[in-house]
Amino acid sequence: MQWGLSEEQTDFQSILRDWLAARCSPRQLRDWLDADDPEPFEQAFTEDGWFAVGSSEEIGGQGGGLVELALAAEELGRRAAPSSAWLGSMLAVPCLATTPDAAKALIADGVTTVLAVAAESVPGARVTTTQDGTGLVGSVAAVLGADRARRLLVPVRAERDVHLVLLDCDSPQVEIRRRALTDRTRTVADVVLSGAVGTTLSVDADAVLGEVALRAAVLVAADSLGVLEQMLDMTVEYSIQRRQFGVPIGSFQAVKHAAAEMLVQVESARSIVYLAAASVDAGHPQAALHAAAAKAQVTAKTAEAADTALTLHGAIGYTWEHDLQLYYKRAKLGRRLFGDPSAWNERIAAALRLVP
Repeated sequence: MQWGLSEEQTDFQSILRDWLAARCSPRQLRDWLDADDPEPFEQAFTEDGWFAVGSSEEIGGQGGGLVELALAAEELGRRAAPSSAWLGSMLAVPCLATTPDAAKALIADGVTTVLAVAAESVPGARVTTTQDGTGLVGSVAAVLGADRARRLLVPVRAERDVHLVLLDCDSPQVEIRRRALTDRTRTVADVVLSGAVGTTLSVDADAVLGEVALRAAVLVAADSLGVLEQMLDMTVEYSIQRRQFGVPIGSFQAVKHAAAEMLVQVESARSIVYLAAASVDAGHPQAALHAAAAKAQVTAKTAEAADTALTLHGAIGYTWEHDLQLYYKRAKLGRRLFGDPSAWNERIAAALRLVP
């Protein structure tokens, strides 16, 4: 059996690509980054209905699932769009299954609820927040999009169990400390809790965080796929324009081979990302393996391809004025976001039956 995107999914991706080309041009992106304020993009993204794609109609979404979210992540990566709050919120959606009002508010308002997990670890792998007599205490380092959130969904360890607690960011016991990233297209902040009180959700936190981990793996891999596609397009275009010895550098065999290798990486990445998204969405028995393979392989290859693209661009690729630096930094952060390839390869190794 052969699987492929439906006509509706293909149309969705094409329309979103056109919308982003008009609403997130390189000039607009640089303006937002220089002002350190992605709100104009986030507001337009929400008002035009894109934030609701991939969520069920019962909570005010437009339908679709993880495949649609992966397609959106791919296009956001292709434009290097400021999408930290979007990704943090999409990871929070499965956690709010028993809190429909909070889920509806998230979809309706856009940037509202962000899942407070460390950006460099696999979601659920490390829970540092605890609860004492006054409330929640502890900190979560480098939470993706926390500086954009109104509410936080915090995993809390209570002896051997983990709970999910919904907190308001305007509480005096919740402190958000913004961190600077080399990748300016995304934002993180440390969350420090000193007796914060919130609402404990009635969900199996371990199971939900396991689902969130696979969701995060797929969406970060999809974002990296979009980054990889854009770097290939930029490199091919530049190799046609730049001339040495009276001919375009794209006519040199070494450049052709490097670009061909990048193309192979794009096509293989697209295959595993789409497979992983569909597999996780359908609850396939090997969904965890597919998601882990996507995160490990796609983000690692994209980070390697960024070095190739930088080399083929030559000196201009190192300049602040050239857009390649935006994608280079995004590719490098994507490799580490929500667990580096080694962490996900360990998951694959643990799940495979290597010895009879």
